[in-house]
Amino acid sequence: MSGNKTFTMIKPDAVADGHTGAIIKMIEEAGFKVVAMKKTQLTSEQAGQFYAVHKERPFYADLCRYMSSGAIVPMILEKSNAVADFRTLIGATDPAKADEGTVRKLYAKSIEANAIHGSDSDENAAIEGSFFFAGTEQY
Repeated sequence: MSGNKTFTMIKPDAVADGHTGAIIKMIEEAGFKVVAMKKTQLTSEQAGQFYAVHKERPFYADLCRYMSSGAIVPMILEKSNAVADFRTLIGATDPAKADEGTVRKLYAKSIEANAIHGSDSDENAAIEGSFFFAGTEQY
């Protein structure tokens, strides 16, 4: 069924600061079911592969360095209207512009260290989820 799954990843800053449990609790309380989850650390090469779409952007090297700097928690989530509802839950990329009560308003440090990633489309959710959970039949 299209539209009922999305991908997220709790980023190194939020994991290092001990916010993983609180963020997962927010996700579940918002009605999402966690269907796949693991704790891992990206190598710089893996970060480069995951963010290849940004390869020509000026922030690419810093992004890859940051995303390989510590543990992350990637997850596949399930709920009706998953992508849009999750983007609402996490809030704006810039935590200063994020709505009160969103993940980023509560746990992000900056635009760069913004606590969590959320897929921006059903297509990207499938691609990103498969990157971490290949062969798990989640997509």
